[in-house]
Amino acid sequence: MISTMQVAEKGHEPTLSLGEERNMVTKLVSINLTVFVLLFFIKVIFMLGSYHETSFEEVADWLTLPASPARLLVKPWSLLTFMFSHGPLGNAWFDVSIVYDMVWLYFFGTILQRTAGYQRIVPLYVFGGLAGAVFYIAGMNLIPGFRLLASSSFFMGAGPSVMAIAVAATVYAPGYRLLTGPGHKGGIPLWIISALYFVLLIGANVMDHNFGGIYLLLAGGALTGFVLIHQYQQGRDWGARLNRLLYRASHMFHPDEDNTREQLLSHGMPFRRTAPRSASVTEAELNEVLDKINMQGIDALSVEEKDTLLRASKRD
Repeated sequence: MISTMQVAEKGHEPTLSLGEERNMVTKLVSINLTVFVLLFFIKVIFMLGSYHETSFEEVADWLTLPASPARLLVKPWSLLTFMFSHGPLGNAWFDVSIVYDMVWLYFFGTILQRTAGYQRIVPLYVFGGLAGAVFYIAGMNLIPGFRLLASSSFFMGAGPSVMAIAVAATVYAPGYRLLTGPGHKGGIPLWIISALYFVLLIGANVMDHNFGGIYLLLAGGALTGFVLIHQYQQGRDWGARLNRLLYRASHMFHPDEDNTREQLLSHGMPFRRTAPRSASVTEAELNEVLDKINMQGIDALSVEEKDTLLRASKRD
């Protein structure tokens, strides 16, 4: 059984244009790029002002995730800021990891958004990053070979968050095909691209200054991606509360806007991968009701229109 919420969501599947309200992938990419540009210009200003290199490092340090629990207590917000930050640290003027992370975030996020819905993206990104942080801090302080490095180690980047989304997309739609021919035949299955991604990611970090630590982060992200999407397939959406929290926070100053989504999100139920529509409800009728909801809100629906929405949410 699916709910009215899923009918509304599937009826208005988000496209991938920048600015699409429900395109969480482009929003996350935009946030990461904005933070990177800000850090880049801060570094330029410091360099033009003949400040010492360590001056910029001290600024960027407030965003990085430390491996030391003692340092984490000084800046607990870094549990969130690190996963949105890529900076040109040291003598480098450009952090190539942002290109790598954003390309794969857009690729896997696009597929997951199309197949499982936009509501999966942000919870996977945030929880994947947090789990990666827990694995990183715990591993760096508990594994004998890493203990001596914990006090001076840090990390910034979207790696574990992207890994969570990549694993989730692969588990949810392993047979999703790219570069298909006429009639959607042939093409490359997603699991092959995912395998290539994993191999490249492991190889690219062999010489990283955080060698070993980066794999702890990625392991946390991968495990989170698998668990969350598996639970979702079983009908348990562990990201629903975060989505509701973010929705309410973003609509704090205009609570009447898009009342429908808030009401529908509050009463969501597990749904099947493809939501069938009742044969007694045509696509035109359903689209007309959905358009009215978007324009006037769910309270504007007549008894007949509400019945149409309910019938469309029932199993064939």
